[in-house]
Amino acid sequence: MLTVAVFLLCAASCVATPNATGGAVGPQLNNNQLYKFSYTTEVLLNRAKGSKVGGAGYKISSDVDVNLVWRDPSNKDEQLIQLKISNVRADPLSHRSEKKNVLHGTTVESLMGKTKLAALTKPFFVHLRNGKVKAFYSYWAEPGLIKNLKRGVSSLLQLQLNTGKVIENDVSGRCTVTYKVENNQVTRTKLLESCKTAETGFTTHSQVMGVTRKSSSVTVFTLEDGFIRSAVAEENHWMIVNAHRSSAAKVVSRQSFTLVGTEAGPLETAGKDAAAVVKSIDAKIAAVGIKAEKLKAQCKTCPSLFEQWQVLQKKLEPGTLSKATAPRSFLALIQSIRKSSKDDILKVLKSSSKTTLPQLVDAVTSSQTTASLDAMLEFLNFTDAKGMVLQERFLYACGFASHPNERMLQTLLDISKGKIASPDIKESVVIIMGALVHKLCQKGGCNLPTVVEVKKMILEGPDSTQEESQVQMFLLALKNSLLPEAIPIFSKYTESEVGAYSTIALTSLQRYDIGLITDEVKKTVNRIYHQNRRIYEKNVRAAAADVILSSKPSYMEIKNLLLSIGHLPHEMNKYMLSKVQDILRFHMPASNVLREVMRDMISHNYDRFSKVGSSSAFSGFMAQSADVTSTYSLDILYSGSGILRRSNMNIYGASKGAVLHGLQVAIEAQGLESLIAATPDEGEGNLESFAGMSALLFDVQLRPVTFFKGYSDLMSKMFSMTGEPMNVVKGLILLTDHSEVIQLQSGLKASAEFQGGLAIDISGGMEISLWYRESKTSVNNRGALVVSGNVTVDMDFMSAGLEVSFETEASLDFITTVQFSEYPFLVCMQMDKSTFPVSEHVKKYESLSSGKSVVSQKSKKLLIPGSEFPLHQENSNMCKKVFQSS
Repeated sequence: MLTVAVFLLCAASCVATPNATGGAVGPQLNNNQLYKFSYTTEVLLNRAKGSKVGGAGYKISSDVDVNLVWRDPSNKDEQLIQLKISNVRADPLSHRSEKKNVLHGTTVESLMGKTKLAALTKPFFVHLRNGKVKAFYSYWAEPGLIKNLKRGVSSLLQLQLNTGKVIENDVSGRCTVTYKVENNQVTRTKLLESCKTAETGFTTHSQVMGVTRKSSSVTVFTLEDGFIRSAVAEENHWMIVNAHRSSAAKVVSRQSFTLVGTEAGPLETAGKDAAAVVKSIDAKIAAVGIKAEKLKAQCKTCPSLFEQWQVLQKKLEPGTLSKATAPRSFLALIQSIRKSSKDDILKVLKSSSKTTLPQLVDAVTSSQTTASLDAMLEFLNFTDAKGMVLQERFLYACGFASHPNERMLQTLLDISKGKIASPDIKESVVIIMGALVHKLCQKGGCNLPTVVEVKKMILEGPDSTQEESQVQMFLLALKNSLLPEAIPIFSKYTESEVGAYSTIALTSLQRYDIGLITDEVKKTVNRIYHQNRRIYEKNVRAAAADVILSSKPSYMEIKNLLLSIGHLPHEMNKYMLSKVQDILRFHMPASNVLREVMRDMISHNYDRFSKVGSSSAFSGFMAQSADVTSTYSLDILYSGSGILRRSNMNIYGASKGAVLHGLQVAIEAQGLESLIAATPDEGEGNLESFAGMSALLFDVQLRPVTFFKGYSDLMSKMFSMTGEPMNVVKGLILLTDHSEVIQLQSGLKASAEFQGGLAIDISGGMEISLWYRESKTSVNNRGALVVSGNVTVDMDFMSAGLEVSFETEASLDFITTVQFSEYPFLVCMQMDKSTFPVSEHVKKYESLSSGKSVVSQKSKKLLIPGSEFPLHQENSNMCKKVFQSS
């Protein structure tokens, strides 16, 4: 009974809540009265902090006559309202000189044409029930743009007179709306992120390189005599490039609907319901829906894909990939490909020169349309080993895809099941499938049929074969997938007798969220580091230490790790000591526990912390800004004889809590002691001679590259070694990819396209001189980045646009020189960046269908001086000795 009483009291209080017009639920019109309104809608495009004066856009004004056509006798809040637009005008947003006013000398009729203007001035009807739009009536044959503009006016008649939150349909879509009523004023706040529309878009999965959109929409109604005296709406949309927030754009849309007077109007029409009344007025008028309809964008002056390619081809030659013109041309080409058919794309692929074809494959694959994927499948022949370069570029572009779909994964699955001439391509197909599984799972597609099939294949893969290269292939695919189900598999392979398996498994575990690393996994990793069951290679133990230190280590784990220093091989002692010091200096998560353990003199003493050697670990900042913080780390482990065992360079980007593993280049070498008649370290006496490089780029592990394998291969490479670096990754990558159509409450649409392209060339090499007893490894990174945003509001006969962009070109070299003529051997590490430019551009334009346009542009360019990144003091001292002896 108490529950019932409370319910009745609540119901009574809700009924008694005062509203703006007594008992009415929504606005009510008087019969036999014509309401005359002035209506203005304007749209402004500008940079995030720009003003109306400096922006691009336009204003449309008109008169609107509103009158009651029919009312339900049993419900005064059910009304059919007629609206008629007249005296249409188009003006610039602010006062402009004749030269800068694109509308100077025009009339609305010359802009729109007689047909569209006539359609806009035809009457239309809104069926309101309890203040909500029940139906919107207009002519089916009218252009979509005209109907959308009328929907924009109609949406200003929809409001409720009680405070609360509701879901409404209007021109913006189906949206959650809150109302706040105070006296004769109603404030409507539309939660735009909740709106569901027919328009679809996509965005980059990476938050660091992605685009953030913020929106707001507020309409303030003032009421008089039960109806609207004025309605003022403002809608704001900000699009922010996370990596460079100054390249942000905003769209501002305003509407003003003001009563200027009333006069005698037509009488109500008799009828049983609103639909019947509309039909009796004009049988051609129909209910066409209040939600905005999609409009087909047509570019009458845009060049064809073939014409575009002829212009851009020279800018995509291999020699230009370190210049900003390459990614800029790459982005322009993607835009053109996305509007092209399969046949048009094939025509360009078949006409391309051999030197530019790989870059064209990058662009076509990165476009990620059905037509582009079909064209690539028809163009590439995976049964021909001669096409390996193009096949791998296609696969890498799939791995870096900004918004892959199930069909792309299915395509790679089909390729893997077919005949593939090159074993390297077979490996790349499976490895990249792992990356696509991860991206599809991130978007909630883990249960898609193809994803389930590929997951099963790569999870069962390592145990399904005895071939070493195949096992590595499946482990690398799992490393890319980051599937939680793969953690037990990695845990098992960490203790493998094959060092390559252990290294892949351990580096994979490092990529997982710490919460997924169980105590059982930690016990396994600790067993490997401390060699509780058997002897392991140094690089495997070093990888195990990295997992321990990055997985919220306990007090005892850190203590045992410190106690091991002094009982390890010489260079491993130095490596672990350097690792500990780097964690403390760089304030990494494990630093607090480490400091606590170091209070114990047994764990932390001079004998333990004074070990000598050349191995090292060092982290530092590459760049720090309000937008992105970029860090680097260099870990180098040598054998006791002075030959490189493992070199690992990492670059990370972090923005607003999100982290992107931008680059990892790892060089490994083993079994080279025989070259200098040195004794191998413990557990490494029977290792086959090998050197290779592995790269991880933008969270995607790529197929490793082998420099040499086996003694005979080593000797042949030794005598043919030129010192020239071997290419690891070369191509164009679509880093940022954001596309959306923003439906404005006025009925206009804003199209936003943000793309970021990276041209990259990563190479690495290893050179050994027995005569000079010196080895040199190098990792060379060259790149150019362009991020461009384009926001347009196109009314077919009149458009406004804003383009914001920034670009840079940079190079980063990492060189390690080792002189092993004596012990302790000399090691010099250098990490240099060259002077590089950073440019920002802003372009605003307004144009008419006649071809007349007004454009304003601004640019800013900075030169960032080159420098050598700081490493530890010991390295500086060694470099002096190396340079003196050279």
